[in-house]
Amino acid sequence: MIYILEDAINGILMGSIYGLTALGLTVIFGVLKVINFAHGSLLMVGMYVAYWSIQLTGLHPYIALIFVVPVMFLFGYYLQDIVIKPIFKAEKDVREPITVIIVTTGIWYILDNLTLLIFGPQYRTIADNPLRGGMLEVGEMLISIPKLWGFVTAILTALIIYIFFQKTRIGRAIRATSLDREAASLMGINQYKVYNIAFGIGTAVAGVAAVTLVPFYNVFPTVGVLFDIKGFIIVVLGGLGSIGGAILGGIIIGLIESVAPQFMTATWTEAIVYGLFLLVLFVKPSGLFGVKYDW
Repeated sequence: MIYILEDAINGILMGSIYGLTALGLTVIFGVLKVINFAHGSLLMVGMYVAYWSIQLTGLHPYIALIFVVPVMFLFGYYLQDIVIKPIFKAEKDVREPITVIIVTTGIWYILDNLTLLIFGPQYRTIADNPLRGGMLEVGEMLISIPKLWGFVTAILTALIIYIFFQKTRIGRAIRATSLDREAASLMGINQYKVYNIAFGIGTAVAGVAAVTLVPFYNVFPTVGVLFDIKGFIIVVLGGLGSIGGAILGGIIIGLIESVAPQFMTATWTEAIVYGLFLLVLFVKPSGLFGVKYDW
């Protein structure tokens, strides 16, 4: 029983990090109403930014946030402004922005292969990492310290994002645009600038997720693919555009992946995750938590 409880706790911690990786994806979807297929690659870029920030400065991994967050925000802001915004202006029916989906898929392949070309296929880990392998003893249980840091960071990030959207002028403008972009434009809100900011925020959140991963996860050019797939599952499971749903959906996936192997093989664990994904799509496409666009 103690081992199941230990696995459940560590599953919740890892699941919160999964939720954090999906949080940036759901922010972008909530405003632009498109699935960003390049989100996993943006997470990968964030991991490389975090890795080199830590390696070159010798800072504690989480202190690297002061470099990673602004760099990733600007990267996402100008990626949206230069590459994606012209498509929104050209599309007649923005409710079916298939071109944006195709372009973000292209960005995914470009970023992965460009990173492979520049840094090579090597798996990289942080040298002199103060968090790697750290365990907290609670009675007979061992709790992963890096994942515990990630859990706290995920909860704080979700709270900050929620407060930002609810209490700030820019946040309210973003919410207004997400609800009705035409009406928001008539009220003087520049919807394309809002898209840039929202995309930048979603990319910055991916950067925060990257910082939580680098203390215990290898950095390599295709690492984003692994979290991209989970991110899409979590967004659908938690609720499209739902901030709390992203974290809760991630925790559900983390629990399944940690506890289920006590009773079955890893292959069946993956089958349960994908089966739950398909079940939610059929029964409640808006997700388990909240309405369709829950801010």
